[in-house]
Amino acid sequence: MSEPRDEARDKPALPVAIPVTGDLDLHSFAPREIPALVEDYVQECRERGILRVRLAHGRGRGVQRAVVRRALLALPHVVSVADAVPEAGGWGATIAVLRPRDPRAE
Repeated sequence: MSEPRDEARDKPALPVAIPVTGDLDLHSFAPREIPALVEDYVQECRERGILRVRLAHGRGRGVQRAVVRRALLALPHVVSVADAVPEAGGWGATIAVLRPRDPRAE
């Protein structure tokens, strides 16, 4: 006898609207989604003129932190990447500073 199917897991995930504030908590996203999500979110922040972005990934063993940093450092418009100050999450969050858009170059 086979186990019952969870039909909710068989359906494709629906897009989720994420507020673009410069502060994103990544805890509720699947690890495989993180690199593309970071890229899209940072790009959207930059387009809106938000040049300092905080990405909360948690402390844990540092796996998500490494994934987030790798995704950020692959983006040409990221100027710097650092741990947040202790009051903003410390090493459980990463701060990225972005280069402003140059409308003339785009």
